[in-house]
Amino acid sequence: MQATTLLPRTGDLFHQGLERQAGAALLRFGAARPRPAGRISWSGSGAAAWLDDARGHVWSVGEPDAAAGLVVRAAHGLPDRVREFTGPRGTDALVGRHLPVTDVVEWVFRWTLEEPPVHRAEERVAELDASHHEELLAFLEEHSPAHSTGPGSSDVSLWVGIRDGEGDGRLVACGALSSLRDSGAPLMASVATDAALRGQGLGAALTSWLTRYAVRRHGFCTLWQLADNTPAERLYTRLGYRNEDPCVAARIVTP
Repeated sequence: MQATTLLPRTGDLFHQGLERQAGAALLRFGAARPRPAGRISWSGSGAAAWLDDARGHVWSVGEPDAAAGLVVRAAHGLPDRVREFTGPRGTDALVGRHLPVTDVVEWVFRWTLEEPPVHRAEERVAELDASHHEELLAFLEEHSPAHSTGPGSSDVSLWVGIRDGEGDGRLVACGALSSLRDSGAPLMASVATDAALRGQGLGAALTSWLTRYAVRRHGFCTLWQLADNTPAERLYTRLGYRNEDPCVAARIVTP
């Protein structure tokens, strides 16, 4: 693996044209707006990477071999600051030739620029405020224990939910509009449905509503999808989310 590391060289991320290529939407939406002057970044032939210093997370896009080279260089150059990474599918195995990795998870970064068709149950979606945080947390812990973000998170701008009955009953579905840490781009998160009511279109209604809300206010919406989640794959495709960014995330094992 050959890669050139320069610290910092944020401009390199945006001078290769990678952000305009298929498979680099994570760069376009996640890092290309805005461009913080202090961001640490790396670039090589056909790949770019940048550091989310707060998490110790290196994000990379481009060709897997080149992206893996940047991750390895980042880990060697900043051993006390780089703890995990995300890269194009296959990066984990390539990084694993040089560094021990664990907790490998395959994801797809998806996005849309278009409003989806209106779902019949969207009229049941209602905005929730801070007074509902305790209820939201209890619901998520019961029906989606691995939720990506929770009530009170500083990244979340909006929580919405669906209730049973005429709208005053118990919570049966919820979801949030969060944001990507680097850029503030809208990110749908923590969509969950009562386990006993799945298959009735409640999650689809929430997803459609949140997508439309984000597109109208920001011009686009993004989300992360687990690679082996077939029902979510079908739903997001039906709603118009593009699928060009298969990714893998993993943790670097430190001594």
